[in-house]
Amino acid sequence: MTVRVRFAPSPTGMFHVGGARSALQNWIYAKQQGGVFVLRIEDTDAARNRPEWTEGILNALAWIGIARDTYEGPYFQSTYAEQHTAAAHELYTAGKAYYCDCTREQIQERSGPQFRGYDGFCRDRSLGPGEGRALRFRTPDEGSTVVVDLVRGEPTFENKLIEDFVIARGDGSAVFLLANVVDDMTMGITHVIRAEEHLPNTPKQQLLWAALGKTPPVWAHVPVVVNEKRQKLSKRRDKVALEQYRDEGYLADAMRNYLMLLGWAPSNDREIVPWSVIEDEFRLEEVNPSPAFFDEKKLRAFNGEYIRALTPQEFADACRPWLTGTPVAPGGTPVAAPPWDPADYDPKVFDALAPHAQTRIALLAEIVQNVDFAFLPEPAVDEAAWAKAMKDGAADLLGAAIAAFGTAAWDAESLKSTLEAVGAERGLKLGKAQAPIRVAVTGRSVGLPLFESLEVLGRDRTLARLRAALDKL
Repeated sequence: MTVRVRFAPSPTGMFHVGGARSALQNWIYAKQQGGVFVLRIEDTDAARNRPEWTEGILNALAWIGIARDTYEGPYFQSTYAEQHTAAAHELYTAGKAYYCDCTREQIQERSGPQFRGYDGFCRDRSLGPGEGRALRFRTPDEGSTVVVDLVRGEPTFENKLIEDFVIARGDGSAVFLLANVVDDMTMGITHVIRAEEHLPNTPKQQLLWAALGKTPPVWAHVPVVVNEKRQKLSKRRDKVALEQYRDEGYLADAMRNYLMLLGWAPSNDREIVPWSVIEDEFRLEEVNPSPAFFDEKKLRAFNGEYIRALTPQEFADACRPWLTGTPVAPGGTPVAAPPWDPADYDPKVFDALAPHAQTRIALLAEIVQNVDFAFLPEPAVDEAAWAKAMKDGAADLLGAAIAAFGTAAWDAESLKSTLEAVGAERGLKLGKAQAPIRVAVTGRSVGLPLFESLEVLGRDRTLARLRAALDKL
């Protein structure tokens, strides 16, 4: 048997990080088993689907390493409507489903305030198809349904507690439960690896597989991804869009390494490991069923480690979108344009500053605030930093620094020694002496190493900024 897994997102919004985690798990499992990864776009919600969301899914998958030419599909659920309808009709003619004209209000009225689902009212009314009549699956009254799950063991569901659920709407269109099962049958899916939130649907779907005369797939329900309050990540409340993380400057390698740790861990208490190790060691049976905390602070730290591991050329290439205001990945939208005129950007200047920035940033988007002083006609001054640095004595220090820098050798060590001497004459240690210089030249109180920055900026531009700051005091 060839293992066939599927990833089946809906094109109704940005690509959820939880979905990205499931896609990677399916992807790795298929590769380990010599199987096939199938991409199916579940696009039957016509009111919410948009073509750009589908394209966004394809681009997001490519960004995390699931390239378009390496999977089967994408298939679109809407193109299988005839198969869905045929399956519904098969179940009806076999007496395994029946039509129901009950409204929700009628069901609630019969059940009272403690609504427990549908009560089987239409089971024996022998209704035929018609307007406003939904098709319900006739669930067994006795026994139980055991779901054999690679992650969760064997969850057991009493059949009497499973209501006769709807499988087709009044207009004849299949609902998710049936469409999903039929699509998996049609595409020969052998393993369904998906989020825990789908577990309550699984006994219903397993009953449908059996009713249609097929053996259900192997199930694996991986843990739900939660926020710091242990609430399920929600796009209405939490930062969940993979594209947003990408456009803030998270590296794809860091993101997919971190996503794979949501419920699983490599051997020897390691976390940051090469992707080849993850592909080799990942086991569905070892996934922890407990909710997995998406810790953005930890992800940020991961990303910083990955950034520092880049070669100088890789780092420069990775920073380019934020330096030029272009898309991070093919098909994406451009990131915010940098604050400088493109004509003022000098790649050689950036190359000189890059090694100092690479050790300090955790997100690639932070590169702009670290190097903008070198490409702006004058620095973007942080007013709070200015107020703190330009106190009594700052004017005297700036004047002395201007005079000393005018004749000093223009390299970082000489500039440092020169300012140390200027500070010492005024009873200041270097840390205090360099604060007004840094703000005057870069506009901020923190940033890249000061003297290396002055060396790259050059004598003329440095002195011009120091004079401009002195004139403001």
